[in-house]
Amino acid sequence: MIKATYEVLKPSNGQSFLVRRFASVAFDAPYHFHEEYELTYILSGSGKRYVGNHMEDFTAGDLVFLGPNLPHCWKLEPAKDEKAEGSAIVIQFNASFLGNDFFNKGELKYIKKLFQRSSSGISFKRSIQTAIKNRLIVLGDEKNSFKMLIELLEILQRLATSNDFNLLDQNSVVAERTLAEQERINPVFAYLVDNFRSHVSLDEAASIANMTPNAFCKYFKKTTRKTFMETIIEYRINYATQQLVQTDKPISEISFESGFGDVSHFYKMFKLKMSASPLNYRKKFMRSLGDDEKKVA
Repeated sequence: MIKATYEVLKPSNGQSFLVRRFASVAFDAPYHFHEEYELTYILSGSGKRYVGNHMEDFTAGDLVFLGPNLPHCWKLEPAKDEKAEGSAIVIQFNASFLGNDFFNKGELKYIKKLFQRSSSGISFKRSIQTAIKNRLIVLGDEKNSFKMLIELLEILQRLATSNDFNLLDQNSVVAERTLAEQERINPVFAYLVDNFRSHVSLDEAASIANMTPNAFCKYFKKTTRKTFMETIIEYRINYATQQLVQTDKPISEISFESGFGDVSHFYKMFKLKMSASPLNYRKKFMRSLGDDEKKVA
């Protein structure tokens, strides 16, 4: 079982922040958290991104800014006939990397607001991804520490003044958790990330939170605004939708791979959540894809 791992980051060579490029092995990292802010740009690869209790597909170009202690991981789930390969550029820094009061200056008010929003996790849209990718590459190749710092501030300002983003925790469920709640609930989500496609045990999850099953169910609903079972079903349906549109696997196979032990139950839950049967959902996606190809042609 993987728990939400606390990661300690230490910049080297006298730098106040980290800039690193990761290959596929980084996508094997467990669900983890750290006190630093993190900006991640996916250069290549596709799969599932987990941030707090939010799960979403990612592809090349994915650009996400995360606040401190927000648990996260990216897991490769390649499309049909593709290899499980991926790469990313990651920037990490703590809140006081330029001094405790630096971002309280009036000139940096937009970046300060960006930091505040990041407690929920921010996913930036296509309109800004390419511009940031180019700047990140420049930053990664730069050898002069002063120029690296200026480039980082330029990147943060560009993100801070963009309105093309989505908050990953739109109901502020993650942002509103106290540190004590994070320490208790984050390992539970780590357990779900690692096990939702197979067997998930209420007793095991309650044990991780050091609570009785009954107390845990009440606590989980209060903390996340969803029941434990609703969260499991949401994870499984989300995974199944990706398999439906990216593979030609039979519905029954997708059902079992997504964690449903019974195909009829899968059909029922999928239709309830997606307002369409798994088969019709796949057909609708293929028609939409065909229409898009005709427009391009």
